[in-house]
Amino acid sequence: MFSIIAYVWLITGGLLEPVWVLSMKKSNNFTDKKWTVLTAFFVVVSPFFLSLAMREIPVGTAYAVWTGIGAIGATALGVFLYKEAVERRRLFFIFLIIVGSVGLGLGGV
Repeated sequence: MFSIIAYVWLITGGLLEPVWVLSMKKSNNFTDKKWTVLTAFFVVVSPFFLSLAMREIPVGTAYAVWTGIGAIGATALGVFLYKEAVERRRLFFIFLIIVGSVGLGLGGV
């Protein structure tokens, strides 16, 4: 059964995944206490939302979509905040992540 709230939890958790990745980078190898605490917080909160989504979404689908959102978000942050290279090959594989995540999401409907 399709549940909008389950996908809201899943997308929320997925969007929080790159937040902890970014805060981990900012923590300077966990030497900056403020960023270390933020990293720990989001490392717990992001999977918590994933767990809420998995009440109604199959585990494999939820995890694939969650990590896909996280991977795309982390890549986007790298490009926009750290001026990482944007290459056609990289964009192609990000596109494949999106297509796969959408396909898995639709397959669970």
